[in-house]
Amino acid sequence: MSSSGGITRPRWTTVLPPGPRRVSPFVVGVLTGEGVGPEVVGAALAVLRAVERESDVRFEVRDGGDVGAPGRTGGGLLDATAAFCADVFAAGGALVCGAAGGRWVYDLRARFDLFCKLVPLRPMPELADAAVLRGDLLDGVDILLVRENVGGLYFGEYGRSEDGRIAYQTLTYSSDQVARILGVAADLARLRRGHVTVVVKRGGVPAVSALWIEQARAVAAAGDVAIEVLDVDNAGFQLVTRPRAFDLVVAPNLFGDVLADSATAVLGSRGLSYSANFGPDGRAAYQTGHGAAHDLAGTDTANPIAQILSLAMMLRESFGLDEAAVRIERAVAAVVAAQVRTADIAAPGSTIVGTRGLTEHVVRALTTVARARAS
Repeated sequence: MSSSGGITRPRWTTVLPPGPRRVSPFVVGVLTGEGVGPEVVGAALAVLRAVERESDVRFEVRDGGDVGAPGRTGGGLLDATAAFCADVFAAGGALVCGAAGGRWVYDLRARFDLFCKLVPLRPMPELADAAVLRGDLLDGVDILLVRENVGGLYFGEYGRSEDGRIAYQTLTYSSDQVARILGVAADLARLRRGHVTVVVKRGGVPAVSALWIEQARAVAAAGDVAIEVLDVDNAGFQLVTRPRAFDLVVAPNLFGDVLADSATAVLGSRGLSYSANFGPDGRAAYQTGHGAAHDLAGTDTANPIAQILSLAMMLRESFGLDEAAVRIERAVAAVVAAQVRTADIAAPGSTIVGTRGLTEHVVRALTTVARARAS
């Protein structure tokens, strides 16, 4: 666990396959993505440079180009982009990925076996005045959603019949895939409150659900983690009506994707949702939990907080820079507490700013936090 200034966070990668020891300068590979991706990634990189200015830590930022931009990839992962990512990982680095809507993001996970996606769902107390849900529902909410990331429906065979009237896509899981992600979920739960909710759909997807339940029972047999099984529709309802009832939620690829998006209601905006994709040997890609929002691209209105918090997650998880991560989180909290916000999280009386404006406020707050700690 890491703790500083009242903020305590686990270092979740302690339960994942380890990577090489990283030292400064830390390698950061950047894939700006599409839509608002370049804007919010630019915000995160501005914060990263502020971390450099206020510390003796250095970063080597490598630009992977505008992968995912319309017309550039045809939806899939370009060989050149895959080679770029491989070089970043070989150097002990991690990826910062902008918002995505194309197929390339799934190809990236499969190519580098980024099998475990972690989505923290922890409301910011400073945003209680802009909450979507009632405040009494959100007190003490701290959920970690664990999504299996390289199997299931998204990687099944798909196509159309010759006449185009029938479309199909197959859903399969192996016992090894399910056991691997449930093992990680159980290890993570041991760092938390020891409770795992396994999400399935017993009536609608009986065979795959049965496999997940069998593997969950094997985990439960160890006796030190409590296992609960919920069908996905029930889980979706309860996540937004009884969020305090959840500790750690683990789900197949499709279910985890849908639940992570719908559960952002506990945060108050999709613009606050961030995540990380982890694989063996320390490979990791950090991203927002929201989409490309092409309608907002170029308007300077996108909320950069999710991308900035994904950067803090990278500093903590991949590079062990706990103090820098906490400083970023404290700076974000200070800015929104001062009622400086983008429109999606504004409350009555807020000063509404754009992407660049909010970033500038976070950078200034980060500098203030860093200098206060040094004095």
